[in-house]
Amino acid sequence: MLTMFTFLKKYRLAACVALLLMLVELMVELLQPFIISKIIDDGIGKDNLTVVLQWGAFLIGCSIIAFVVGILSSFYASHVSQSFGFDLRERLYEKVQSFSFANFNRFPESSLITRLTNDVSQLQNTVFMGLRIMLRAPLLVIGSIVMAFVVQPKLAIWLVAVIPFLGVFLLWVLKNGEKLFRSVQQQLDQVNSVMQQNLIGMRIVRVFVRMRHEASRFARSSEQLMDRTVAALRLTEVTMPIVLLFMNASVMAVLWFGRIELDTNGATVGEVIAIVNYATRTTAALSIMSMIVVNFSRARASAQRIEEVVLTAIDLTDTLESDEGVKLREGYVSFKNVSFQYPDSDQHVLQHISFSAKPGETIAIMGATGSGKTSLIQLIPRLYDVQSGEIGVDGKDNRLMKLEQLRKQIGYVPQEIMLFTGTVEENIRWGKENATLEEIMEAAKLAQIHDTIMKLPEQYDTIVGQKGVNLSGGQKQRLTIARALVRKPVILLLDDSTSALDVKTESALLQALKQIKCTTFLITQKISSTVSADSILLLDEGQLLAQGKHEQLIRQSALYQKIYESQFGKEGVSRA
Repeated sequence: MLTMFTFLKKYRLAACVALLLMLVELMVELLQPFIISKIIDDGIGKDNLTVVLQWGAFLIGCSIIAFVVGILSSFYASHVSQSFGFDLRERLYEKVQSFSFANFNRFPESSLITRLTNDVSQLQNTVFMGLRIMLRAPLLVIGSIVMAFVVQPKLAIWLVAVIPFLGVFLLWVLKNGEKLFRSVQQQLDQVNSVMQQNLIGMRIVRVFVRMRHEASRFARSSEQLMDRTVAALRLTEVTMPIVLLFMNASVMAVLWFGRIELDTNGATVGEVIAIVNYATRTTAALSIMSMIVVNFSRARASAQRIEEVVLTAIDLTDTLESDEGVKLREGYVSFKNVSFQYPDSDQHVLQHISFSAKPGETIAIMGATGSGKTSLIQLIPRLYDVQSGEIGVDGKDNRLMKLEQLRKQIGYVPQEIMLFTGTVEENIRWGKENATLEEIMEAAKLAQIHDTIMKLPEQYDTIVGQKGVNLSGGQKQRLTIARALVRKPVILLLDDSTSALDVKTESALLQALKQIKCTTFLITQKISSTVSADSILLLDEGQLLAQGKHEQLIRQSALYQKIYESQFGKEGVSRA
C-alpha cells in the first residue's frame, strides 16, 4: 500500500489544498449546531429578534462558506485522484511493457487487464474519497464529540459511550473485508479469462457447436464471482445497520436524560437540540465510515495486486557491462555450448548447442514438436537468457549489447500471427515507425504480398480486421513477414512462418530473401524450404543431432531421411 503513496507526491500541494478546504468546511459545519442552540436559547427563548437575526445571518454566512469551500475541495480532490489514476495506470502499463517472457508467465493476460482497469479505478476512487470523506468522517466524529462536551458535558457522555465499541467493530470489518475482496478480484480475473478466450476463439466455438458448453463455463465462473461478491457484501452490508442501531440508542439516551436535565434546569432546550444534532451528525459520519471501510478493504486488495506487478523484478535487462556502442551490423551468429531451461523449470529445453551462421546465410531448423526450435531462435534477441554457454552476435556476447540496439536490427515473425486493427500500411509500418510508403511497398514485394494488396478494395489503405480476420492464413503470414522486412533487419527470424504458403509462393519468397543482406533463421517442417538453405540444424529433445546442407543430411542422417520420406516417399530418398 505504501508504494501507492509515492504516486501522490507530485500532487501533494493540490492534496493539501483539498484537505485544508475540507477542514474549513468541517469547522463551519461543526459550528452550525452551536449557533442553532444560541438562536433557540438566547433568541427564541428570550423573544429577542435581534439575536435571532444576528445569529441567523451568521448561520447563513457559514452555510455559504461551507458550500463554496466544499465545491473547491471537490475540484482539487478530483484533480488529484484523476491524475493519480492516470500516472498509476501509465506506470503499470510501462512496467508490463518492460516484462520479459518469463515475467509474463507469472500473470495471465486477463489478470493484467483487470489490474490495469478495475484495480486502478478502485484506488482512484479511494484517493478521492480519502481527500473528501475518509479523513472528514472521523474528524467530524471527533469534532462533534468535542463540541458536545463544550455545549453540555453530562449529555455528551451518552454520545461517547458507544464510540469505542463501534471503532473496534469497524477495524474488524476492515481486516476481514480485505481478504474477501481480494478473493473477489481474483475471481474477476477468472471471469475475464473465460470471456477473453471465448471471444478470441468464437469461430472455433461456432464450428464445433460448443456454444452451450462455453455458455455453461462462463455461467459457472460468473456464479463463483457472484458467490464471492455476496460473501464480501454480506459482511459489509451488516456494518451500517449495526452502526445505526448503536447510534440511535445513543440518541435515545440523550433525549431521555436530556428531558431529565430540562426538568432539573441542568440543561436548556437549545443545548439538548445541539447535542442531538451532534449525535445525528456523528451517526451520519459513522455510517459513511462503514462505507469507507468497505471501499478501503477493496482498495487494499487492489493495491496489493498492483504492487505485485509494479514491484516485480525484471529478470532480463541490460547488464552493467552492456555497451551502447556495440551494434549489430553484419549478422554473424554463433552458439557456443548453449544450454537453456525456462524459469521455474528443472527440465532443459536446449542442451550443449554449438553452431555458427555466417552473415547472409540461411539457416533452416527442423525437428519434432517440443524439440526446442522456437526456444533456440528466441535466445538470439534475448527474449530469454541462457543458463550456460554463450550466444555471439558479430563476435560479441549478446548480453554485452543493449537490448534496444540488439532488437532494432532483428526482424522476428512469431509462429502465432498477430495483426492489429488498422490499415495494411499501418500494420507493415508497425515494424518501422518512420518507414516511407516506398519502403513499405518494397517490403511487401519481398514478402510476395504486394500484388495481393493491390487487388484489395482500398489497396494499402484497406482496413485489416482484428487479428487479420478478413485475410487468409497465407496472406497474414506474408503480411507479418513484410512487417519484419520493412526494418531491413541484419538478422531475420522466421518461426514456421511459411507453413500456409504454397510451394511456388514459398520458393519465390525464399529467393527474394537471398536478395537482401541478412542472416535468416527459418524454422520449418517442409523439405522444400530446406533444400536451398546454407545449413540445416536438426534438433531432437533439445539436442543438436545433425548439421549440414541438404545433400549431406540426406546421406548421413536417418532422421532427416525419415522426414524426407514422409513428404516425398522412399523413391524420393533414393533419387536424392
